[in-house]
Amino acid sequence: MVRFLVSAAIFLGSAALGLWITAMVLDGFTITATGLVVATVIFAVLQSLLSPFILKMTAKYASAFTGGVGLVSTFVSLLLTSLLADDLQIDGVSTWVFATVLVWLVTALATLLLPLIFLRNQAEKRKG
Repeated sequence: MVRFLVSAAIFLGSAALGLWITAMVLDGFTITATGLVVATVIFAVLQSLLSPFILKMTAKYASAFTGGVGLVSTFVSLLLTSLLADDLQIDGVSTWVFATVLVWLVTALATLLLPLIFLRNQAEKRKG
């Protein structure tokens, strides 16, 4: 159960970081502070539900696109989140493309790096 909670916290943190950095970098991607919290939860839940589904569909019907599952699920999650969360707005085709890539990249990196940071902090606490 603890492992699940840590994984959920890391996933939520990486989603928040991805949305926040994207809002800082792209002019057409706007989100309020309150909207960041709501959008993070919506985006993380959608991403966790859609990724396995999209992976299964691409593996079954279009195996050549399996590598792009992360980008596709990020785009679909952003689209649905923007429809469900009033405080997230994405304007323009280029903003949609760059936002999808940037959120995917930041969340992927954060999902890899946050556990390493967490494990290092836990190891330091045990030594001390």
